Order: sequence, then C-alpha cells, then structure tokens
Amino acid sequence: MEIVTMGDITQVPVTDLPDDFTGTAEAVILDVREPDEWANGHIRGAVHIPMAEIPGRLGEIDPDADLYVVCHSSGRSMRVLQYLAQVGYEGICVRGGMLAWQEHGKPVEFGGGNGQDNGGGDAVR
Repeated sequence: MEIVTMGDITQVPVTDLPDDFTGTAEAVILDVREPDEWANGHIRGAVHIPMAEIPGRLGEIDPDADLYVVCHSSGRSMRVLQYLAQVGYEGICVRGGMLAWQEHGKPVEFGGGNGQDNGGGDAVR
C-alpha cells in the first residue's frame, strides 16, 4: 500500500482501497460530502456524515477501525481529519477523493440523498 503523508495527515491512493466496504468492521470509509453529492454517487459500504455534522455525530465513528475519509477531491477530507486528530481520532485521507475514485473506474452506488442514512447506501440495497 502506498502511503503518503501531507503535514500530519496520511493519504492513500484509491487504487489501494477495496471497491466495497460493506461488512468490513476493521475499516470504515467516511464520506463527508453533502447529501446531494452522496446521492450522485458514493462508495458501497461508506458511512455518510456531512462535514458540518461530524462534531455532533462523533459517536457514530468507530475509534478502533481503520478510518478512511473521502470527499469530492480531498479538501474537506483534510479539514475533517485535522479536526478528528484534535479530538483523538486517527484517519487517512483518500487522495483525490471521489474524482480519483471515478477516474480509476471504481464502482459507485447511487441514491440515499437524505443525508440521514449513515450506513453504506441502505437506501439502494
């Protein structure tokens, strides 16, 4: 696995990640995009918590799992990871975000745009 550190934040290329995080207890992919972005395509098995909701929903993030954070292109992921580090969570930024995910032809799931389903596209299963 190719790991790159930018400042204090570790990044991983999408090519080093599984296509599906469904049922993976040891690893969590946290999608911090807005509900409309989520509905337009997300990683199967991702947990959806928009960036602005992270502080109020920390209890939904397993502190023991390997945490990967994804957004559109990495900007929000980096900000979320900086915040999470301040409150005691460690995580890895998905380098290039959903843009890179789709550029590499990785599968995308659609739907669930209400922003309240935090578990991997339940609205589309």
